[in-house]
Amino acid sequence: MAKKKTKKKATKKVESPQQRLLRLADEAINCTRVAKRHSKSLTGANHYADKLSTLGAEATLAFQALGSLSLGDTSALAELIETIFSTGSKPADRASALRDLRFEMATKWKDTPAEASFNVDGGVFPLETLKQTGRGYLISVGRQANGSYDAGYYDGASVMMRRLLETSIIEAFEAKGIDKKVKDEEEQFFQMTQLIEKALAESSWNLPRNVKKGLRELRDLGHRSAHNRYYLAKKADLDKHLGVYRESIEAFLHIADLL
Repeated sequence: MAKKKTKKKATKKVESPQQRLLRLADEAINCTRVAKRHSKSLTGANHYADKLSTLGAEATLAFQALGSLSLGDTSALAELIETIFSTGSKPADRASALRDLRFEMATKWKDTPAEASFNVDGGVFPLETLKQTGRGYLISVGRQANGSYDAGYYDGASVMMRRLLETSIIEAFEAKGIDKKVKDEEEQFFQMTQLIEKALAESSWNLPRNVKKGLRELRDLGHRSAHNRYYLAKKADLDKHLGVYRESIEAFLHIADLL
């Protein structure tokens, strides 16, 4: 009897910090070009501004995961990353920084070993709780929020906290079959401010008192980190909101029957 041939499972290639940083930089450049084509600001409350902030937060984690070189090399690399992901950079400067980043990643930084990873299991939100949802994108966003917080990049953590909250609210509306209430005429989901107002006004659920009181403060925390160019979040800014933040995420995930 002929033996059955078993297919070998393809091994998923792990992205190195260098590869991740270059991918994010390419995505940032593309995001800014599309925003310009659609006459959208990178500092306002819109999809492109939010995406650039998120990419910047992820790039911060990739940068932290790189091994160390000299202080001068590290500072120079940080400046390139800042230029690429900054909302105020000129297109020509951003493109030039991307070319220099590619060169640096292919030469000086090519073989630097990765640093020890940051704690991604706790800090902002327990990863074990998100794993119960079975939603990979929720776990990924939670991991980035926790990693940024542990690394001391509090604006990055704040932006990822905002994204996790937005996604959890949308999950709740979708689970109830009322997601049209949080979409515009082009079938795009509302931004954070409208999402929170709709969630607070929704009659098909009853949010805990602390969540009702704290949602607008959580919105403002995310807004400041994402859109205020003069604001730099500190650990204390996040810490005082973590209790109501966790309660809010869990409330919406329970409504969505994910916990």
